[in-house]
Amino acid sequence: MSSLPVLSSAPALQPHRGHLQTAERGRQQTTERTPSRSHGPTMDLHRTSVLNQMDYGRDPKEGKPGQASEERLDSGLDSLKEEEYQAVAAEIRRLKVDQDSPQLRQAPAGTGEAHEWKTQITEDGDTLLHLAIIHEAKDYIRTMIDLSMNSDFLNSQNDQRQTALHLAVITSQADVCQHLLVSGCDPTLVDDSGDTPLHIACRHGNLLCFSVITQNCEPEHLHTVMAACNYQGQNCLHLASVQGFLSLVENMVDLGADINAKEQRNGRSALHLAVDQQNLSLVKLLLQKGADANLLTSGGHTPYHLTYGRDNDDIRKELFALTKPDLRELPDSGSDDSEEEDDDDEESDEEVAYDDIQWNGH
Repeated sequence: MSSLPVLSSAPALQPHRGHLQTAERGRQQTTERTPSRSHGPTMDLHRTSVLNQMDYGRDPKEGKPGQASEERLDSGLDSLKEEEYQAVAAEIRRLKVDQDSPQLRQAPAGTGEAHEWKTQITEDGDTLLHLAIIHEAKDYIRTMIDLSMNSDFLNSQNDQRQTALHLAVITSQADVCQHLLVSGCDPTLVDDSGDTPLHIACRHGNLLCFSVITQNCEPEHLHTVMAACNYQGQNCLHLASVQGFLSLVENMVDLGADINAKEQRNGRSALHLAVDQQNLSLVKLLLQKGADANLLTSGGHTPYHLTYGRDNDDIRKELFALTKPDLRELPDSGSDDSEEEDDDDEESDEEVAYDDIQWNGH
């Protein structure tokens, strides 16, 4: 029976990862593809042109920095010597899933052999599907997803709580995103930053992955994902607005995203963020789509208030007529009267602080 090898026999397949944020940066670097020497479906490996140092648990080498580089790729292949890299490549090519094998598709009842490969994970919590997506091994990805339709395996999360869908968006594989979604993966799961896959697509302006996710989500899932705030208090609309991705902003509003939703940390809306970024085109788009120009932040500021001290007079003109007259002036930071009242309260507290204390009944 053809099956996947046990990872313990292939220690080179247990890479240290850098939250896959490094993979996001690595996607923008030039890559060279290692030719396959195996027969049948092959796994294409990508190495960045930037050499990085990583600790694979071996003895520290002379001159090697004590901490791993922030720019490393998740696979860590760039830190290896050529012969070490080839050894890792050979091990990865051994990850073969025989999609034509009837034994793999349906093992005898009670043996659990058909699902043994699903339980194999690296020291960082990555499943074989995660690794295949990271290395863009299309044949392996397709086979493993087909063998796992509507199962919890598709929603497995690694140590950074990233699912296969998170990794597919990070690596800009829209076709994999679609395959995962139609096969039953959950798009509402969040990583250790509180981001759903849609949050990641919006942050990086990945219109293709954004379109695939929004078009293949259940309506209730889509509403949940667009309304969800990550651990920085921002939803998908906020992320796209900060980065100035007009197409994503327009699409989300048309899909039903709350255009006036506020950040959880300071109460800024997408319009506040657009003004803060001095993005005139985005300001006009949001106003055209019905954004409230009189919405206040937690500090009591309208979008118009954020134009003070800024050079873009066009944004100021756009907001002036739409802002209520009593909301055009900057709010007072505090009054002398209120400070005096606070001082009086503190003195009163000090005076009566020990009135009720009794010692031995006195």
